[in-house]
Formats: sequence, structure tokens, C-alpha cells
Amino acid sequence: MNKIQKLKGREFLKIILISLVALFVPVLLFMYAVQAKKYTDLSREIVELENKQEKLIEENKRLVSDISILSSAERIEKIATEELGMHKAESDDIIRVEMTGEKKND
Repeated sequence: MNKIQKLKGREFLKIILISLVALFVPVLLFMYAVQAKKYTDLSREIVELENKQEKLIEENKRLVSDISILSSAERIEKIATEELGMHKAESDDIIRVEMTGEKKND
């Protein structure tokens, strides 16, 4: 009877082991599917962010170009003379003021 119990015990362990393997396979497949979806979503997000970064870089280049055009000395001088009625100061128009370090006490 001892031999029969050993055989039944071994068969029972084999059945349990096979059952556990059969249960783990779908679980592992499900986990793989979840990870694959996460990977796909992250890949899509990376592509979107890279496209957005490219657009921002191009916009930044355009803005830097606009700044250099708008702040050019020629443009500022043209606006000053034509729109604001200003002119370049002659040497007679320049008044120099010297400041001393003394304060007046009233």
C-alpha cells in the first residue's frame, strides 16, 4: 500500500505541476499583452513629442530671426527719423552734465 500511495502522490504532484503551468501561460500572455500596449502607447507619445519639439525649434528659429530683424540699427533709425521726427544729435546739441558725489542737505 505504501507503493501505491507513493505513486498516487507522485501523480498528484505531476497533475498539480501541469495545472500550475497551464494557469501561468495565459497569465504570462496577458502580462505580455499589457506591456506591449504600454510600449506602443509610449512609442506613439515619443513620436508626438519629437514632432512637437521640431515645431517648437522651428518657431524659435523664426522668432530669433524676427528679433534680429526688428532690433537692427537701420530699422530703429528709420522709425526714429520717419515716424518720431527724431534726428541725429549734432555736437552742439549734446550737453554734458558732471555729477559730484556731494549731496545737498536742505
